[in-house]
Formats: sequence, C-alpha cells, structure tokens
Amino acid sequence: MSTDCLFCRIVAGDVPATVVHETPTTLAFRDINPVAPTHVLVVPRSHYENAAALAAGEPATAADLLTSARAVAEAEGLDGYRLVFNTGADAGQTVFHAHLHVIGGTTMGWPA
Repeated sequence: MSTDCLFCRIVAGDVPATVVHETPTTLAFRDINPVAPTHVLVVPRSHYENAAALAAGEPATAADLLTSARAVAEAEGLDGYRLVFNTGADAGQTVFHAHLHVIGGTTMGWPA
C-alpha cells in the first residue's frame, strides 16, 4: 500500500467510499464526480500505477477487474455500459493507481 495513494487508502478503509462490489483482488466503489447515472471505479487491491503496469505485474488481477466490472454492470441493471482505463496523464489519469471506470445508465455518444 502506498500511504500517499488515495485508492490505496480507500482499499485499506482509511478513506470512506460507497462500495458496491468487492472480491479478494478488487474493490468497486462509486465515483465522487460521476459523468453518468452509474459511474463506478473498479480498482485492484494491490497498487500498480496504471493498467499497463497491472497487466504486466498481475495479469490475473487485470482480468479480475473485467469480471468485477461485469458484476457491477449486472447489479446496476445496465443493458449497455462503457469500460474506460485512463493510462497516463496525457490520457486523463489523475489518480495513479490502476482503475477501471464502469459508466452507464444513459445513452452515450462518441467520444466519451
């Protein structure tokens, strides 16, 4: 755990979050600045800076994020949804702990 990482602190229970799903390797919680009616972040319990680092370091956990995202979408009753990984500052990543956005509950156009 990185003590200066917001998502590590959420995983540890030191920062409150509205948890909607959890597994031994992942934690899913509502985004505090949602861009759609459903906006949930799925994070690995282990700290990796971004999705690429997670895939290289723990590929099974990277796959678990997708399984958890599907479970969140089903629990939220989403017929369609968007999954987004922002990897690096140039892509809009602001918290440098790998995380997957599950976004839905509205019709979305392109680009996101």
